[in-house]
Amino acid sequence: MNPAPLQKEGSGLEDRLRGLILSHPSQEPTAQGPPGLPRPPPGYHTMVAPGPAFSSNVSAEPTAKPSRKRPNQAQRREMSAQLSIPIEPRHQAPPAPQSARPYVSPQGPPPQQFPRGGGQHGYQAPRSATFRPSSRGKQETPYAARRASVPSQPRHQPSHSYHGPSSSYGKHDWKQHGPRTGEGRGEFLPNRNLFNPENIQAQIELLEGLSHTIVAGAEIEVADIAEKENFRIMIETVARNAIWQFEREQNGIVDFPPDSVQLRCFGSLSSGFATKAADMDLGLLSPLSKIQPDAPNSPIPRLVEKAFLDIGLGARLLTRTRVPIIKVCEKPPSGLRQDLLEERAKWDKGLDKATSDEHTHEEPDSSPTTDGDLTLGDYNSPREGRKFPSLNQGKKSLQNYFGTAKAILRRLGGRDLSNNYLGFTDDDYRFINDFSREYVQGLADSELRERLFKYRSLRRQDIPNYRSLHGVHTQVEGERLLMLWESRQIGERDEYQERQARKWLTAWQELQDKPDYGSDPLRYNKELSRALDQLNKIPSIALFQHSQLEHESAVSYHQRTSRLLVDLGGFDTPSPKNHILPAVIRQYIRGIRSEEIRRQMEEFAESHPGMSLRSVARRHKSLQLAHEYEKCLEKGLYPDRAVPLVESYIKALREPLALSQPPGRNLDNLVVPCTSDLASKGIEILRLGNPAKLSPNQPRDPYRDRLEFPKSGVGVQCDINFSAHLALQNTLLLRCYSHCDPRVRPLVLFVKHWAKVRGINTPYRGTLSSYGYVLMVLHYLVNVVQPFVCPNLQLLAPPPKPDITPEQIEETVCCKGRDIRFWRDEAAIKALARENALNQNRDSIGQLLRGFFEYYAHSNPMSSGTGHGFDWGRDVISLRTPGGLLSKLEKGWTGAKTVIEEVTSPSGPQPAAVAPATADGSTSPVQDDAGAGQQDQVTASAPSPAVAAAVPTPTSASAQQPHREVKEVRYRYLFAIEDPFELDHNVARTVTHNGIVAIRDEFRRAWRIIKLAGRSSGPTEQMLEDATGGSSADEVKETEEFQKLLNELHGAAWNEVFCSQGCGQDAAKAV
Repeated sequence: MNPAPLQKEGSGLEDRLRGLILSHPSQEPTAQGPPGLPRPPPGYHTMVAPGPAFSSNVSAEPTAKPSRKRPNQAQRREMSAQLSIPIEPRHQAPPAPQSARPYVSPQGPPPQQFPRGGGQHGYQAPRSATFRPSSRGKQETPYAARRASVPSQPRHQPSHSYHGPSSSYGKHDWKQHGPRTGEGRGEFLPNRNLFNPENIQAQIELLEGLSHTIVAGAEIEVADIAEKENFRIMIETVARNAIWQFEREQNGIVDFPPDSVQLRCFGSLSSGFATKAADMDLGLLSPLSKIQPDAPNSPIPRLVEKAFLDIGLGARLLTRTRVPIIKVCEKPPSGLRQDLLEERAKWDKGLDKATSDEHTHEEPDSSPTTDGDLTLGDYNSPREGRKFPSLNQGKKSLQNYFGTAKAILRRLGGRDLSNNYLGFTDDDYRFINDFSREYVQGLADSELRERLFKYRSLRRQDIPNYRSLHGVHTQVEGERLLMLWESRQIGERDEYQERQARKWLTAWQELQDKPDYGSDPLRYNKELSRALDQLNKIPSIALFQHSQLEHESAVSYHQRTSRLLVDLGGFDTPSPKNHILPAVIRQYIRGIRSEEIRRQMEEFAESHPGMSLRSVARRHKSLQLAHEYEKCLEKGLYPDRAVPLVESYIKALREPLALSQPPGRNLDNLVVPCTSDLASKGIEILRLGNPAKLSPNQPRDPYRDRLEFPKSGVGVQCDINFSAHLALQNTLLLRCYSHCDPRVRPLVLFVKHWAKVRGINTPYRGTLSSYGYVLMVLHYLVNVVQPFVCPNLQLLAPPPKPDITPEQIEETVCCKGRDIRFWRDEAAIKALARENALNQNRDSIGQLLRGFFEYYAHSNPMSSGTGHGFDWGRDVISLRTPGGLLSKLEKGWTGAKTVIEEVTSPSGPQPAAVAPATADGSTSPVQDDAGAGQQDQVTASAPSPAVAAAVPTPTSASAQQPHREVKEVRYRYLFAIEDPFELDHNVARTVTHNGIVAIRDEFRRAWRIIKLAGRSSGPTEQMLEDATGGSSADEVKETEEFQKLLNELHGAAWNEVFCSQGCGQDAAKAV
């Protein structure tokens, strides 16, 4: 068959290309790569571009016609768009019928073997993890086309909890939906020359060695598991008897069976992914209780907490978490136990008021009052005067006033305009317009308020001129800077800088009177922010705002001031012509944060006129260092033997400055005098460390409080969850995945250890939980690596039996309204895994780890040729979904949302005084193996007298009313991981902006270190270097900086002491 010649007159583009393709089918590559090189996925074909390769079918004789020029990229796109039929040079097998569901029977081998490189549901052409079907039974579409619009049907099975995004948008939505042209990622040809085989083999060996070392040392010991199990049995008995006695005496259930109360283990200890430092997660189940433990008004959580405290355990109920939990420790320190008892006593008396003892992942809420303010619901009601009288700045700073206004807005049911909100109604716009206007009316500065209302953008706020609170606050900040510039006493550095500053100020004023300011408030907010950034760059304005930050060292403050002096055109040499230096020094002293130090510095400046900034800063450094030493002494941070040395050094730091020896030519050689005896102890002072780095002089950790349990030294710790039904199902799912392949468990343990040592495994500090990292690993093993390591167990769920009971439905099909079906036959999974019948992947752990870190490090084509990397901004990890990914747009997870929820704290009876738990009066019972075994036998029988004595006897007269609280829940979608069963729950919702930056940076760092393995230079960093605590290199650096500070304060004589002791500049390393 001869193709139609390209030069044939009248033939269409489609006919010519069809003939060309039929004549030159693409060939399967036959060259085998060297060992260690990532293999292309089976079925991968290369596409040969038209060009010299097709010259075999063309006559070799010369022709007079000029040769056709190869079309450029734009022309090829146009040619492709004109085709009426799709052209796919790769061989495609027909799709498997939907009824052919590859379920593995429990009674025998699987009905079909998974082909190497194929999918789990019949044969399909290999594709990358980012090339997914839009729905079952439909033709696959390229990634770019799928991302360009919301699919008409979801790509997953219908869910009762999620119905897909809304396809209708409000008339006032300015946000652009969908990607811009060219943003999609299409098919690609992997770069085979990115890594050579030697480098890849070295990378694999690096990860293999690390994995072997880490997994061997990270696995939990059998003795630790036994200890935790004994503790679980003991507290289960206490909880059983407490609930048994309550149900009998309070609810009248005489035949209540105690063994119906269970503390079941879930989480890492049960799933098989536990490390040595893993705590125990328990779920309390009491299905026969009159009020379920997870009900809003259930007294059971408070009842169990009291029972634990009464037998000497540490117990603390957290009610403002996602679900109520009790944190329990076996051996609480005496101080912690006393604090826990006092906190419980406050609750019994109804005195606990919004204590900050729980991690809510939010900034502290000032709880502003909103009495007299109109809510969004009654906004259309007539009102004379101000609609929001609580908007009043008073003595608050502008930033604090803005934070208070945002809290008031949320409490009134309003919301601010941002990229994250869609579908604003006219009432929403009027509400935020009036609220923003009254925000300006509440300013304490009347002049600032009057100036703002003269601008067109704030004088007129009628519909359709829309405003936002954030934009109005930006205007307030900018106008305040303009007022500062108008009152300045020094100009800019030169004429050019002066013209530039006036240009920016004029642009700011024009922006306030912009005619179309309200047509697109989001764009207007961006213009305001850019203009404000320009104003902040003007040095003369920066001088007015210059001040020492909270917990900022005097060294850092001096460095910032020196840079500002240079920006203003000054220099640090006193002279009559240098009029800028005195102004900068005055602002430097005025901006010192400590009032006491600021007063002492003012006295120093008056007694020493004409000083340089260096001398002034040196005095400030000595006074602040003395102040920091005093705070550490008050907290008792120094040993008794070091207290006299510290006290004498504080006295020396406060002595008047004197000329250094030998004296210099000017007053810059003023230093802090120091006796020879004190100077001889310089190494000891250096060894004590910089007091600025100690806790009294560091910012308060907002996530720590006096009721937080220590990480060690308190025996077994556990968390008791009162709504753990789905958590138990999640644990079973993860355990089944761990059975699929022996490589799953070491991979998960390695990634968990890596995340922990790199400081990105703390959800209440804005990073990701261990559960999230497990799902990330499973997503890679199920959907990304080719061939897959684990099959998708949720897609292999067997159909429910026709005679299934309601209890079995709750356990295996639908729990709490959620679809929990998956292949849960652990014995069958283990048997098939032993025969290597579940997958065809034979990659080593090092190869899998290399691909895992590359996948999450970038979104570019992967070096293995199996697809693109993970797109953090668009993708949602969805383990239940074929292909493993959804888009944030499909889920409706496109922006953070703050939801105000009313929390009903668990109520309960006020317990009377109880007898000691043991006969000898001890409050910390010690159980041996026999005792633990006896406790395990306590089931349907009545509680033992010793334990029953520890259970409070409630009375109806002392019953507490439920405590109602309001909490703000922040739903973030910067990183999105869909829970396998709770489809509306984002497992990564705790990840903040700083958290997502840290996580992504760590993945990039790990991949950078892996890539350097095998090269001549080699990696200069350790992949598993501990980033949570100070390393030895960091400690040496801090000591060197402290030594430099001491040398500056005391001059050459102090440095000579270090040299005489044989240290010199290496004193920090010697310490």
